[in-house]
Amino acid sequence: MTYENKYVQVDGLKTRYIEDGTGPAAILLHGASLGSSADVFERNLKPLASAGVRAIAYDQPGFGLTDNPTDYSVAYRRRFIMMFMDALGLQSAAMVGHSQAGNMAVANAFEHPKRISKIMILGTGSLLPPLPEGQKAARGPAEGEEGTAAEPTLEQSRALLEHNLFNHNLITPEALEIRHRMSVGKNFEAFLKRSAASQGGGGAKDAKPTWQRLVELPCPLLLMFGKNDRGNAFERATLLKEQYPQLDLYIVDRCKHLVQWDAADEFHKRAGQFLPN
Repeated sequence: MTYENKYVQVDGLKTRYIEDGTGPAAILLHGASLGSSADVFERNLKPLASAGVRAIAYDQPGFGLTDNPTDYSVAYRRRFIMMFMDALGLQSAAMVGHSQAGNMAVANAFEHPKRISKIMILGTGSLLPPLPEGQKAARGPAEGEEGTAAEPTLEQSRALLEHNLFNHNLITPEALEIRHRMSVGKNFEAFLKRSAASQGGGGAKDAKPTWQRLVELPCPLLLMFGKNDRGNAFERATLLKEQYPQLDLYIVDRCKHLVQWDAADEFHKRAGQFLPN
């Protein structure tokens, strides 16, 4: 199903979003890989709407059809979530954060506990503990760093999708065309600027890693990871569950980084039970 593009002004940026359903709002936050946009959730909107959720996915600043910002930091995109909610008149909402956006959602929940009702995490490796010393971690690009030095070709866009998906049959010509279109032009320029901004380093780090604070979140939390995802996600998610057995955490087999595609049925089932109030 193709959704009508809607637009709203957020912090001076023309911001594109798509939505379906009525009821409690859930903001679906895409990751930071080159080509990411609200479209990664397009196939998920109708099932979530059927579960009684107003599912809203938007293009973050510098992604998709949303204007490019002047501030390319992760901190700005995190603040933008709350400004987007304000622009839509949402006092509170649940968050579904994929990849890098999961950490953004968690940070906002600590800072704005009355405004974020629930959080569902999909494949956010930065919320997992490191492997014990002596165990070698499989190295790969960090969240948001996958890309190319030059504007990607169509085949390079396909290769990036294949890297993130277990089931390559999901890469239809339509899905590839959208992903590639969202990877070039002003979006590739934004990708380069985000990469440069990340090289400058962030602010002060919390004394306590975020993964150790997940049990302190002021709202319900559900986590899903692909067993076949990069960065030893399976081993690290297992370690997190062992250290904090009270966490609601699921590991899905035959699933890589795009959990909402590879494990769509499981995602819709879990989200449909978790997100509605």
